[in-house]
Amino acid sequence: MKKTHPFPVIAFDCDGVMFDTREINCAYYNEILRHFGKPDMNDRQIEMAHMHMADTVMAELFPDPQELAEAQAYRLSMPYMPHLDKMVMEPGLKPLLQRLRPARKTAIATNRTTTIGDVLRAFSLTQDFDLVVSARDVERAKPWPDMLLRIVETFSCIPREVLYIGDSMLDQQAAEAAGVSFAAYRNSKLSADFHIDSLQEVDRLLR
Repeated sequence: MKKTHPFPVIAFDCDGVMFDTREINCAYYNEILRHFGKPDMNDRQIEMAHMHMADTVMAELFPDPQELAEAQAYRLSMPYMPHLDKMVMEPGLKPLLQRLRPARKTAIATNRTTTIGDVLRAFSLTQDFDLVVSARDVERAKPWPDMLLRIVETFSCIPREVLYIGDSMLDQQAAEAAGVSFAAYRNSKLSADFHIDSLQEVDRLLR
């Protein structure tokens, strides 16, 4: 009989799970704000930038439509690579991915859009994932379930066979809507099937 594995598909959020990205998010959006003579982000905006796709964050930072159009054009002309030194990869991510594959499929579901490819290449992670779904790959970003449903469809599994590791309310809502299993990462306030504080704990969930 063929051996089966608990959670044959493991999916990760990027910001806050694979990487500590609060510093880079602050630097990135504050550079845009300063270019247009605006103050740096406040705490609420920083939290929003941590979870939401760039277009949503920009609309919050630049409520005037004309100014938003100008700011978006500036953002799209900005190179992202100079900020990558402010990203910190979570300890144990690379070894975990190597332990998971090839027995399990690995995926990313992230509200990042154009930058996720640069991030994976910069940290030599491109070959460690079987599927990457970003906000630009689906009609609706998180908290809608579209990304996770794309993962379920791609690997022809049932939703509960996917374990999604996320750290925000958007991740929780997307997981609930998609019907996938959810592990809350370093956020005890979230409703989840599991709560973990390090990626090393994923092995425990799979035993």
